Amino acid sequence: MNSKPQSDNPQISNRILAGTDIVGDIQSTGDFRVDGRIKGNLKLAGKLVVGDKGWVEGEVHCAEATVGGSFKGKLHVKGLLLLQATCKVHADVVTGKLAVEPGAEFAGQCAMTTVVRTLSDSEAAVSAANADKKAV
Repeated sequence: MNSKPQSDNPQISNRILAGTDIVGDIQSTGDFRVDGRIKGNLKLAGKLVVGDKGWVEGEVHCAEATVGGSFKGKLHVKGLLLLQATCKVHADVVTGKLAVEPGAEFAGQCAMTTVVRTLSDSEAAVSAANADKKAV
């Protein structure tokens, strides 16, 4: 009788602790934190966090990512990718937004996807006026 009601959309969070090694592909509808080691491909609907001592090798697709440890492979992030000062990343990256802290190690290629939006008439007029000023 005193049981807690189950939520229709609980926040799913997964964690690979230090001392745990996983070889294989992983798919999750939630967030994922890695403080251990994973060698394989990850397909995540949520955020990937690679802790300072974490290590991931493979191809990753996720909504957002924060890397503090080591990553090697390919990284596809829809939103923000944060490379912390402690990270060592050797990867080809495709991301919506990129933030790099001083001290972060990054080797590879990075492509940023952009969202194209249509300018309203007033924004277009301001842009054109600014372009004319720069041309003078």
